[in-house]
Amino acid sequence: MGQYALRRLLQMIPVLLGTTFLIFAMVFALPGDPFEGKCGERPCPEAYIQAQTAKFGLDQPLIVQYGKFLGNLLTGDFGTTFSGEPVINELTRALPPTLKLTILAIGFEVLIGITAGVFAALKRGRFLDNLVLVSTLVVVSIPVFVLGYFAQYIFGVKLGWFSPTVGFGAPWGDLILPALVLASLSLAFVARLMRTTMVENIRADYVRTATAKGLPRREVVGKHVMRNSMIPVITFIGLDFGGLMGGAVVTEGIFNIKGIGGLIFLSIRTREGATVTAAITVIVVFILIINLLVDLLYGVLDPRIRYE
Repeated sequence: MGQYALRRLLQMIPVLLGTTFLIFAMVFALPGDPFEGKCGERPCPEAYIQAQTAKFGLDQPLIVQYGKFLGNLLTGDFGTTFSGEPVINELTRALPPTLKLTILAIGFEVLIGITAGVFAALKRGRFLDNLVLVSTLVVVSIPVFVLGYFAQYIFGVKLGWFSPTVGFGAPWGDLILPALVLASLSLAFVARLMRTTMVENIRADYVRTATAKGLPRREVVGKHVMRNSMIPVITFIGLDFGGLMGGAVVTEGIFNIKGIGGLIFLSIRTREGATVTAAITVIVVFILIINLLVDLLYGVLDPRIRYE
């Protein structure tokens, strides 16, 4: 397993280079003037634009700019914004709330989604199974922004069970409702995926053999059926981690969370290329690490999987 992990870590290098280059190139190709609005209501003087363009290297070819970005990245320098603030400061402020929100959302996916899928599979064709299928279909059909405003009004404003907006520093308690909203769509998919895979595995030959040997149903389900059914579910959750981090801009906007999604959206609007590239680079690193952990977890769930 150690050699496999090392090989996967080495494979991350070209993936990281390719991803950052694509993002850098797309930001480079964005239309518009990056210095628009930087001088108030009046257009910026031409001398100022030329000086700033030369200062940030925007007059150089794309490959030269990307090479400088990589060189600075190796030293821990993510660059500076057009206002002169280090990008690392913005990432330090925006990353923790989004990470906490994503961790809570993944926790709800695992806790609620997998549990609902297991009970639906064990009660296949009965009331509980139909309830899970119908409720997940309803959740999938509702846009996230509609669900977010509805949850905020009902559970935050009317009932007062949760804070309608997230306070300074994004306390864990304030993030429960936003995390449920963020995880709602993925949670529904996890429940349906878990139910489907468990129903298929319950009919498998090895389950009938284990039952014929006299093993208790709890052991058959917990030790054999669930472990094999978890592999596609874990794969989905691992892939969903990056989507939750980068796609939380709507949820963050509804609940006033100053996170990485809002930072990327604002930076794209203002053409802050260094901020966009740095933020997405951080997200890509997290995605690669999470997917490596998911691959290693396969061997724990299914001993037949070998890495060496």
